[in-house]
Amino acid sequence: MQLPREVIVGNGIMRSLGEVCEKLGFKGNVLIMTGPKMISLAQGDVTDSLKEASFSVSYFTVKSATMESVKMAEERIKQVRPSIVIGLGGGKDIDIAKLSSANRRAPFISVPTTASHDGIASSHASIKGLDKPYSLRGQAPLAIIADISVISKSPYRLIASGCGDVVAKYTAVRDWRLAHRVKGEYFGDYAAELALMSARLVMRNAGSIRKLGENAVRTVVEALISCGVSMSIAGSSRPCSGSEHMFSHALTMMAPKPALHGEQCGVGAIMSACLQKANWELLRQVLQKIGAPTTSSELEIENKFIVKALTMVHKVRPERYTVFGERGLTASQAERLARKSGVI
Repeated sequence: MQLPREVIVGNGIMRSLGEVCEKLGFKGNVLIMTGPKMISLAQGDVTDSLKEASFSVSYFTVKSATMESVKMAEERIKQVRPSIVIGLGGGKDIDIAKLSSANRRAPFISVPTTASHDGIASSHASIKGLDKPYSLRGQAPLAIIADISVISKSPYRLIASGCGDVVAKYTAVRDWRLAHRVKGEYFGDYAAELALMSARLVMRNAGSIRKLGENAVRTVVEALISCGVSMSIAGSSRPCSGSEHMFSHALTMMAPKPALHGEQCGVGAIMSACLQKANWELLRQVLQKIGAPTTSSELEIENKFIVKALTMVHKVRPERYTVFGERGLTASQAERLARKSGVI
């Protein structure tokens, strides 16, 4: 199991980064990987904190979540030889830091500035342009520093997307249990319950999340971190990624303009729950209360792509058994499911 040694969530804690790195026993060079929009933050309080702890700071600007960026990041690690790599920013910034540091065998700290999906705490990285649409295995962060005051300032759509990703664990765990029952696949009770607890927390606090209160944002961040930990315990993304994630991956491959990953997972969870004969109406109500998409029009994706993606769910990861079975759905079955659940 790869588990973080330090998880710090709070207001104004960016300046504690140097202290955390020092506490973990690191010294010398630090390499911060961040996006163009976050470089000013990285060069401000974060760098000041690290320099106060006697670290030398270098930077790498992440421009895209591609293997080319990963290779460039690896070259930068080779040049700087940092004692620790820090991924600061949104999903792509953390994913590039996560994968490149794993490939160069350097420790990695996650400093999220958004809460759009559970990648902030997991070992999995979403990279574009590969022959497979799902995540690659990198490494789990050694520490997670989540500053609520920074995350609260990110666009609300990103927080709502993170909620969609967490709520989707409701169907992911059901798929995992089904695979255990039908295929004899390993099922971990503790990892499953941790993922479900995260989903329940977000569902219970749906109303307050919309108001962007400090405690509500903290709940979303902590839920996403718990999901990442559940995957580390399980040794795979199984407790957090089922048919709803396969739907999202399929939709991303074919839609001209895909929505956010967490948004698509939330919509996928509504349909998966309907197929599982679970309480899909509750999922839809929760997502509506949060302000996350529940229909194709809210995703701004044409109905035909929703239907097509549903017919491809079983092909995305054929080794991962879900409620869609091994044969999947026909186009007419997929359309009926999407209509019954109110997605189209």
